[in-house]
Amino acid sequence: MRIISGSARGRKLLAPGQRFGDTIRPTSDRAREAIFNILAAKVVGARVLDLFAGTGALGLEALSRGAISAVFVDGQRSVAELIQRNITLCGFSERATVLQRDLARGFSFLTAIQPPPKFELVFLDPPYGTSFAQRGLEYLADGTFLAAKAIIVLEDAAGAQYPETLGMLACFDRRRYGEAGFWLYQHT
Repeated sequence: MRIISGSARGRKLLAPGQRFGDTIRPTSDRAREAIFNILAAKVVGARVLDLFAGTGALGLEALSRGAISAVFVDGQRSVAELIQRNITLCGFSERATVLQRDLARGFSFLTAIQPPPKFELVFLDPPYGTSFAQRGLEYLADGTFLAAKAIIVLEDAAGAQYPETLGMLACFDRRRYGEAGFWLYQHT
């Protein structure tokens, strides 16, 4: 697993190892490259939120490609520590924040971040086959912390179903890469 493009191009990221079992499922390099090719210039200058961040690969790729900041959120202490190590490895410590939060309890903790964030790019990559993706999407649709025209990239099992619109979110693209499905929403 490595950074595909940008300032940290080629940097190898620390992998989760066996102690994490199935709790971390990194997005493949191929899928990550394809998604970032779709996002293209929308990444430059963006404030990024990486939910269920795992290794942090999605948020780190965004930082490498010109995002100005990223907030990484995951529920396990050991995973948050792994993300922090990957951030340091890539040299993004001044532009990245890691929060250990139980995302099963919702995302209301985001409203406590000061100054209140207005994220332009959000990655939502919960464990496949759970209700976290739908609940997360619903919370994001109602959230006041999204910038106008913000993009949400939802990853789940390729066979999952998600609505074309949800509140202020409209799906503008859907992709499949192996077992992974990606839904790209824009805040209207």
